[in-house]
Amino acid sequence: MQGGDLAFSLARLVENGRDLGILPIAALPEDWGDEIEAVTARPLPFAGLATTRPLVMGILNITPDSFSDGGRHFDPGVAIAAGHVMLEAGADILDIGGESTRPGAEPVAVDDEIARVLPVVRELAKAAPVSIDTRHAATMQAALEAGAEIINDVTALRHDPAAVDFLARNQAPVVLMHMPGTDPRDMQAKADYADVVLEVARFLRDRVATLEALGIARGRIAIDPGIGFGKTMAHNLALIEALPILAGIGCPILLGASRKRFIGTLSGVDQAEDRLAGSLAVALAGAARGAAILRVHDVAETIQALAVWQACAHGSAG
Repeated sequence: MQGGDLAFSLARLVENGRDLGILPIAALPEDWGDEIEAVTARPLPFAGLATTRPLVMGILNITPDSFSDGGRHFDPGVAIAAGHVMLEAGADILDIGGESTRPGAEPVAVDDEIARVLPVVRELAKAAPVSIDTRHAATMQAALEAGAEIINDVTALRHDPAAVDFLARNQAPVVLMHMPGTDPRDMQAKADYADVVLEVARFLRDRVATLEALGIARGRIAIDPGIGFGKTMAHNLALIEALPILAGIGCPILLGASRKRFIGTLSGVDQAEDRLAGSLAVALAGAARGAAILRVHDVAETIQALAVWQACAHGSAG
């Protein structure tokens, strides 16, 4: 799968909403050749970074109400220092956001969002690839001008009508995430799916195709199933288990599950910042199923876990 270590001999066929069942590879219809090619080909490098191993994206929330750290990085100087610590630990990308998108979060004025993130983006972009986590085209533009290289939009460029046109006119890579609707305040009320895996996969496939037709090349796109965004615990677990289905879209898969509520529910840990062990377990489960980018709060620990996991998988430290 995706040119990596995982292999498969069976495939589940779904066509026009109909589940055709599980078949051996040799029994697949000839016209499914392109689909198999999409699953088995290694995704192109994302933002100039090779996808030969899981990339680690460190999270910096420049907000006073983050679910994960309670506003610890709201001060720009503290955020910049924390970003350098993540880079020293081995982070490949830093993801900087100025608007909380946790369930029920209130929106932030665009000018306030820009004021929060720009000092941090401007400084950390000197040291590493920076991703700007935003729904707003004006913030995207300001952050890219300040040195950011990647756009990470939880609404898959659906919230702001100007975002698609803006990205079609420049070459910034973009992460498209699944979320029912475009407003975090009511997304959990929309967590209703007949088959969450197929519906999320269909949404992401169609969104990639639409944006490709509008001038955003597939090679610039990564996809994110949106763990915790309009999903129940059962939905989250089903999506993590079925990440290989998303590989058929032909884009790198980003998994962002670090410290989320379902981890606390499964482990009995109430405080988000105490969910390290559970977050590492999810990160390794995602990496084992083809996640190309892991978006995490605990960079050093995730990198350590990945190094040991990869050594065990390959039988050596090389």
